[in-house]
Amino acid sequence: MKTTIFRILTYTRPYRGYLLLTVLCTLIGISLSLIVPIMIGKAVDMAVSAGHVDFDGLAGIAVLLGGMVILSAVFQWLEGLCINRLAFGTVRNLRTEVMEKLGTVPISYIDRNPRGDIISRVISDIEILSDGLLQGFAQLFTGVVTILGTLIFMLTINVRITVLVVLMTPISLFVAARITALSHSSFARQSALRGNIGALTEELVGNPGIVRAFAYEERAIERFTRINEELGTAGRRATFFASISNPSTRFVNGLIYAAVGTAGALGAVGAIPWIGVMSVGSLASFLSYANQYTKPFNEISGVIAELQNAVSCAQRVFEVLDAQSEPSDADAAVPAESKGAIALRDISFSYVPEKPLIRHFSTSIQPGQRIAIVGPTGCGKSTIINLLLRFYEVQGGGIYLDGTDTRTLQRDALRGQFGMVLQETWIFTGTVAENIAYGKPGATREEIEAAAKAAHAHGFIRRLPQGYDTLISDSSGPSQGQKQLLCIARIMLTDPPMLILDEATSSIDLRTEQRIQRAFEKLMQGKTSFIIAHRLSTIRTADRILVMRDGNIIEQGTHEELLREGGFYSQLYHAQFAETG
Repeated sequence: MKTTIFRILTYTRPYRGYLLLTVLCTLIGISLSLIVPIMIGKAVDMAVSAGHVDFDGLAGIAVLLGGMVILSAVFQWLEGLCINRLAFGTVRNLRTEVMEKLGTVPISYIDRNPRGDIISRVISDIEILSDGLLQGFAQLFTGVVTILGTLIFMLTINVRITVLVVLMTPISLFVAARITALSHSSFARQSALRGNIGALTEELVGNPGIVRAFAYEERAIERFTRINEELGTAGRRATFFASISNPSTRFVNGLIYAAVGTAGALGAVGAIPWIGVMSVGSLASFLSYANQYTKPFNEISGVIAELQNAVSCAQRVFEVLDAQSEPSDADAAVPAESKGAIALRDISFSYVPEKPLIRHFSTSIQPGQRIAIVGPTGCGKSTIINLLLRFYEVQGGGIYLDGTDTRTLQRDALRGQFGMVLQETWIFTGTVAENIAYGKPGATREEIEAAAKAAHAHGFIRRLPQGYDTLISDSSGPSQGQKQLLCIARIMLTDPPMLILDEATSSIDLRTEQRIQRAFEKLMQGKTSFIIAHRLSTIRTADRILVMRDGNIIEQGTHEELLREGGFYSQLYHAQFAETG
């Protein structure tokens, strides 16, 4: 916990000016507020008895008191302003760093962690950290300064009673520390469950059609209810300990205040000589300081819940920041525009060590060839693409582009050589034109429209309310097939030297698919292309078809050659058309 707090504080360095102003305003504001009891004590002593009241002195003290109270309020406002700037600036930088970190972690990290949980860490956890940092730091620092200040002023009034107060203080601290230890584990559990429920919600809300198509609603509610109940239990436990912290310390501090008041009153009337003689005004001042002395303990114990929650959330955020990034390749070579010659030499790979997927896989692809990859689900087709783009690194052998090992090339530059259209569409919130120009932000409207026409998307775009300026998102706007056309238009616009088409026309009707295939024919001319397809009729024109099973190439050749061989490909092909018929 201490390590986490110190790490949070390192993020405040860019805002040291606000931190210093916070300290200065706090010191001035508390100092002014601590002078007030002394002034009140003097005012009490000016009213000795009936007919013996120094009204001129009281008037002067009243004016000074009013000025001090106003100045104290002004500095407290400035303190709040500075701590707000400090806290919000700190978490803004932290959120930016987390997003930058997510851009450097391997794809495997994103695959291993529920996306809803990652989103929860970036948004909810950092927001809770902001609130905890804001309240916790302000009240903790203010409380410490107030405690030290009141101790100094109490010592100037009566040393013996001050010692009595200090001797009783550990009771309050022990109670607060014990409750804090009990609540920390509850808040950590609550943060983890909050991430789990966020991941489940994202999973269910993001796929409503599948949930309903499989009548999964009741089971989804059961899963959600189970996690929600666990979250409720952890939340109640955390809230219980947090709620008893403040009343417990208030009770102990009330006992301290009663003991101080009794001892001071007995000393004022001379009943206990060892306490020392005190005037009524001095006793009033001392009681006021005793109350101010114990009050920060109540506030600190009250903010423990926020601090515990903030620290638990910070630990989850730092887990993301501590994830291993992809090794830097800033010094790696930047490939020129590729000719498209690719060689996979004895490559091996597995997502899980105990389950080998691709073993000693080799093949060579000449520039401009169209390579189709087919095979049953899970045989390694998409894995080949992941390895080509270095989303994952090969664990044996190597992949060579134009004779150069791809591991010696910059990842971004390597990936820029490929254009990829996946089965799953991805549309971000923005205009149609912005979505098409995603890979080429500086594209002109004419280039965007030309790409849309080539992808046969221009017709439906014109029918949208604002045409190319229509605002769309992944959850609204065009149909799934139309979104696929927009994704294809992106590739038409960037015109990369190599293509990857992973079930690129799976969401498109047959008539539109025929048009897209003609567009792809034009786009693929002179380009090395990889085509992954379950619909075998779409790969008849491939220069070579790689038939994969269990991570190995078991057959390769043209469509006609493989049919003549009567092997696994022939079985797949005839079975597919038999099912179609």
